[in-house]
Amino acid sequence: MFSPKAALRQQLLAARRASAIASGQGLLAVAREQAEVVAARRIALYLSMSPEPQTGPLIDWLLASGREVLLPVLYADNDLGWGLAPGAADLVPGRLGLSEPPMDLGADAITSAELVICPALAVDLSGVRLGRGGGSYDRALARVSPGTPLWAVVHEREILDSLPSDPHDRPVHAALTPSRLVRLGA
Repeated sequence: MFSPKAALRQQLLAARRASAIASGQGLLAVAREQAEVVAARRIALYLSMSPEPQTGPLIDWLLASGREVLLPVLYADNDLGWGLAPGAADLVPGRLGLSEPPMDLGADAITSAELVICPALAVDLSGVRLGRGGGSYDRALARVSPGTPLWAVVHEREILDSLPSDPHDRPVHAALTPSRLVRLGA
């Protein structure tokens, strides 16, 4: 017999799991309608972790549609290298419990991406991206070829009017949420 708290915990956890699944399907539905995604042959992405919006369905769809997906490899100095996504079953354990592609193509591999989709805790309407504070993505985004679209994946509630920024912060052009793509900046 479940206690009322145990039953409530199960309900809440089930709702979170359903929300994660829905967020992944939502991201996929929004992304596949965007011209940048349709046109890109190589996209830099990342494997999300709960409670981030789930990128797995998008990665699977991109791979199934013949596109190349670059996934990050976290280095000891917190910089990022990149490897081609082989499929979820072929990923290897990386630093800090992350899953990574088995072959590292190096930090400059991101320059070959035609679209970069990165994680964020929040973004603001001018394109300021708030990461986790390690600087990994700011360094990686500094290597992206000029003119390459940069998107951050966030929940709708994580698009804010303004955020503090530092000179090393790299702005993003859009926020990809499970319900829409929001163009940022001027």
